[in-house]
Amino acid sequence: MTARIRCWKAGPTEISCHFAIRHRIFVEEQGVMVFTDMDRWDENPSTVHVVAARGAQMAGAVRLYPLDDEGRWKGDRLAVLPDHRASLVGARLVRFAVATAAAAGGIRMEASVQAPNARFFERLGWCRDGDIGSYHGLPHQPMAIDLLGVPAMADERPGSIELRLPVAQSAPSPLLAVS
Repeated sequence: MTARIRCWKAGPTEISCHFAIRHRIFVEEQGVMVFTDMDRWDENPSTVHVVAARGAQMAGAVRLYPLDDEGRWKGDRLAVLPDHRASLVGARLVRFAVATAAAAGGIRMEASVQAPNARFFERLGWCRDGDIGSYHGLPHQPMAIDLLGVPAMADERPGSIELRLPVAQSAPSPLLAVS
């Protein structure tokens, strides 16, 4: 039986899992950022932090925020833990982010995705929106999606189950290595 995938806006009890998942992917696994991937958008009150669980295990995260008062939104920091990449967690997170921005009055959502992931976004209805550029030393493809007519998605916060974050990698961060 396939474990149910749920997405919801992170509350006070899940926000640490949201940041831990992002840290695992962008700092520890990919080495894209040093020490932290957090930035000014994480402290902005309009930023929406989303988490996903597959069964009782935290599986992914994404954040989104309005770029202006004209209905433009940005989705970024999509992170899915390795054990969940073959599932539909990433697609559910993207769809949830798109539906959340649309429900908040958004008319267009933008993202800058790692170039190898552009086809994944196209399969979810996104379009390439410019030339590939570099972000933190990696090629990123600008993408966009029209939010008009996007159906709502329910926030699927689990009730009483205890969610857990998988155990971190056993090797310490290479940043802690003594040379």
